[in-house]
Amino acid sequence: MSRICILGAGAWGTALGAAFVRQGHAVRIWGRNAGTCDEINRAHANSAYLGDARLPDALEATPDMARALENADIALFVAPAQSTDEVAAKAAAHLPASAVLIACAKGIDSRSGQVQTDVIAGRLPDHPVGVLSGPSFAADVVRGLPTAVTLAMPGQQAAQSLAEALSGDAIRLYASDDVLGVQIGGSLKNVMAIAVGICRGGGMGASAEAALITRGYAELVRLSVAMGARPETLMGLSGLGDLVLTCSSELSRNFSYGIAVGSGRDVTGLKLAEGVYTVAIANEIAGKHGISCPVMHTAGLVLSGRMSADEARIALMSRPVKAEHPEARP
Repeated sequence: MSRICILGAGAWGTALGAAFVRQGHAVRIWGRNAGTCDEINRAHANSAYLGDARLPDALEATPDMARALENADIALFVAPAQSTDEVAAKAAAHLPASAVLIACAKGIDSRSGQVQTDVIAGRLPDHPVGVLSGPSFAADVVRGLPTAVTLAMPGQQAAQSLAEALSGDAIRLYASDDVLGVQIGGSLKNVMAIAVGICRGGGMGASAEAALITRGYAELVRLSVAMGARPETLMGLSGLGDLVLTCSSELSRNFSYGIAVGSGRDVTGLKLAEGVYTVAIANEIAGKHGISCPVMHTAGLVLSGRMSADEARIALMSRPVKAEHPEARP
């Protein structure tokens, strides 16, 4: 049994907490909202994020970070990606010296351009830092439906040991040592999901959606490899797997956000879509590496209000015709 602290009481943090409690671990969730924590403890629910899903009685939550981190073997950073630096800074005073840290938010820091593990390591340099990512909806995980994700650590053996310790009947972890690749795949797929959602919202048809997913995946791989990821990582759960899930269901906040944009609806008040915050910095990184990412670039123009969904369709369809895999040609 491990003592696990989950930093973040939203849908994903609560769902992970429920899954790990059911596997016999002792879990405490830290959340900013005392009311949410009280509901988890007393009513065994988190209705704001997970509706009527029943949580295990043994799952604890507290707004006191010192209490949440007390004696923790593992700390999972599950707050939104753009707040990871702030949460890590607050955790520094309370984190046990031997704790292993795992980033669970999917996004690139919009200020520094860093992936989540680098943000955490910058604040907490004396701890091993890994990442958990893959095709997973909180609504499935909290109900104990079968889910498989990737756990990457700096070292394959460390990843394997931790994956074995955290895997169970309903959630299976595959081990990797490509910490960077697992994160980039999980971050960029959010942008692609918004692009496909815009396509759906604009009524452009299933064929267009399939084309966007495929060409978006090609961009994801090109940019990820340029940043240092291994190509095979992007073919796995944290890359292709996560992209397929996120672009196929309105349970995805990024896909749903894109649908709202594409259909011309007001997006004010919609649930957080991490891809909105990732798209600008991802395009900036692509520019620095000289990587062409037309789908991602066009998504950025639409989200910033500089291009309509229909103009985006015309822009992408009127690009010069080229070989599908020019890098593979002699």
